Amino acid sequence: MVRLRGPSEPLVKRRAVRSTSSSRSGHNLLKKKPLKPGRKSLSVAPLDPEAPARQQQMKSYEEALKYFQQQKFHRSKELLEHVVEGPSKELQDRARVHLRICEQRISRAPAVVLKSAEDHYTQGVALMNLGRWDEAREHLDRARKAAPKADHVVYAMAALDCLTGEADSAMQNLKIAIQLRPENRYHARNDQDFAFLLEDPRFTELLYPERGDGSGG
Repeated sequence: MVRLRGPSEPLVKRRAVRSTSSSRSGHNLLKKKPLKPGRKSLSVAPLDPEAPARQQQMKSYEEALKYFQQQKFHRSKELLEHVVEGPSKELQDRARVHLRICEQRISRAPAVVLKSAEDHYTQGVALMNLGRWDEAREHLDRARKAAPKADHVVYAMAALDCLTGEADSAMQNLKIAIQLRPENRYHARNDQDFAFLLEDPRFTELLYPERGDGSGG
């Protein structure tokens, strides 16, 4: 229902709201302005150029540990050598620890089953070259028991006796080796393993019997 103005009510004029310059500026601030491309953009951290190498280093290290736990030390050693060349110093240090253990395990005498006299002779000579006298003697003894007339086995025992300073035993074994095979006399003349006996007259008499024959005539 429309209400009519009474005669006593004053006429109210509606005024239009005018915007001043300050109000206009305030409204303008509320308006969203499109972002203009700035001269300076947010800096993005560059990618690590060594990241792929680090990942490969970690992969090789994990694979090396797997072979290490399986006691496959040769394969583990190969992988650890690659890890040592990688960029991560922490992985390098870890790899070096396992690498030393692998080298120690590999350097040990192989756990093979030695059956024949020749097997024990070969192992005994190898241990002699490493300076492991007691182990070498054990294998040479077994070789001699299996083949008592093998001149090369007795010759090796004579050399071992000489290297360990057992002159009497060395002379006895060398004499037997020469009896079994006279050519051993000429081998012993140029064998550095018998240097310990060079000043022993028995050694000279055994190796140079012709000198004694000449003096007696």
